[in-house]
Amino acid sequence: MSEAYSGGDLVVELLERLGIDTAFGLTSVHNIPILDAIGRRNIVRFVMARGEMGAGHMADAFARVSGKLPVLMTSTGPGAANAVPALMEARAAGTPLLHITGQIPTKFASGMGTTHDVPDQSAMLASVSKVALRVRTPHEIFSILTKAVTEALTAPRGPVSVEIPIDVQRAAVVRPPSLDRITLSVASPRSPLAPDVARLVEIVRAARRPMLWLGSGARGAKASVLQLLDAGFRAVTSWAGRGIVPEDDERSLGAINGLGMPLVEEFYKSVDLMLVVGSRLRGQETFDFSLKLPKNLVQIDIDPLANGRTYPLADFVLGDCTAALDALASGLTSHFTVDPQFAHDFTRLRTRARREYHLSLGAYASFPKQIRAAMPAGATWVRDATIANSTWGNRLMPVSAPSENVYPVCSAIGAGLPFAIGAAIANAGLRKTVLLIGDGGFALNMTELWTAVQEKLDLVIIVMNDRGYGVIKHIQDALYGGRQFYVNLTTPEIAGIAALTGLPYWKVDRSEDVESTLTDALRSSRTSLIEVDVTAIGPIPPYFPYNQRPQGG
Repeated sequence: MSEAYSGGDLVVELLERLGIDTAFGLTSVHNIPILDAIGRRNIVRFVMARGEMGAGHMADAFARVSGKLPVLMTSTGPGAANAVPALMEARAAGTPLLHITGQIPTKFASGMGTTHDVPDQSAMLASVSKVALRVRTPHEIFSILTKAVTEALTAPRGPVSVEIPIDVQRAAVVRPPSLDRITLSVASPRSPLAPDVARLVEIVRAARRPMLWLGSGARGAKASVLQLLDAGFRAVTSWAGRGIVPEDDERSLGAINGLGMPLVEEFYKSVDLMLVVGSRLRGQETFDFSLKLPKNLVQIDIDPLANGRTYPLADFVLGDCTAALDALASGLTSHFTVDPQFAHDFTRLRTRARREYHLSLGAYASFPKQIRAAMPAGATWVRDATIANSTWGNRLMPVSAPSENVYPVCSAIGAGLPFAIGAAIANAGLRKTVLLIGDGGFALNMTELWTAVQEKLDLVIIVMNDRGYGVIKHIQDALYGGRQFYVNLTTPEIAGIAALTGLPYWKVDRSEDVESTLTDALRSSRTSLIEVDVTAIGPIPPYFPYNQRPQGG
């Protein structure tokens, strides 16, 4: 006798019909019916993570690299709570993902002590998700999940959480005939109003030294961005906007956007229009908004709350960034003349800024060039929050497309390894994945290394090992008289971890050996570990503002 069609079956078939083919998570007493259906149907790939935080970061990076909508599957209560850091990161990055979590049986009230019960789980999830929804009956599964997917994919995009009680997952349900003809109705991104575009065109026509500041909201606008560069604009990007303009294009500063660089701030004084496109102008990149940007600051954003959120604006255009830049580029067919000296001045600035930044890196000045030389074109460059990332990893390691750029927008350590796993799954058979991570961040989600092994991923992990929290040490040196409390870690030897997991391992203790070592590691199609011994090569210099104050003062 065949089993009845259950709520879990409906969940999984709906995912399949919507084209969702990859899920990340852990099995639990409160999601077995759904995972049983995934296993029986064998269409959706389920990646077994070792923790919910890791699973969430995997799903996030998978979405950023592949452009597909993934599923994050967690348990109820503590399991859902473990995913909170990953949901925070996905929301900050604007990453669409569908989070499905369990819930206690509907016949029990919260507070009765049922397994995994937590007071007001919905409120917890609502605080870190774009939307949090709950399925109350088996017949709601179709409508609630369809709404959830639509919300995740509607701009401004983000993670959406759905609670499905365990008894709802188990319950028999009639298969809805509408499954056979389901289509999503995702609203097209809001186009800017014609008067706003016309006003923007006139603002640009009046400029003689115009620049673009590109954020991740401009990811789809490469064609019109290049058209504006051809017309005389020059560009800079946020760290999340990297790769919209390939960073070997001499018309862009890339992510050397001015933080801690007086010569860039000085150049901004000569810019008579800065057009900010799809960027929050985050405090992390502007030193809490103290970076001096041009006074004529105009912003384009899909989110009306972006208007004046960080910097005072001369004007604001509400709408999809790609549509707005397409309309702007089309409207500038004539009557737009750039200062003929602007391109020369910008090229000189770009050369000086890159040279100056390289010189600030000490023994690590050659690392970006060596790693870029070893990495094949199109490889995805994944980073954790670590000193090496905050200095050269985020700024000087060139990337050529947004899908090559994955880093923690929230700046929390520990996301790097699961990020790399999600990216490597998205890249499987297509391109390489390289991760830069510190030993502190590596330790935080080290168990996910076994996920990489189990999934047989093509991934190279570069661990910058300074045996502690180097960023915190720099802050303590600069602001707390050099008193370094609680920052030195006792962690497993990287070589021992490689031996335990059966992974190829290399150790770099001379800066000149980075390229050859990475080249060797990339020849393998397995997950590989490279340890960079920072204590042997020398300390990584602090980044702004902790390089501005006397050490120990």
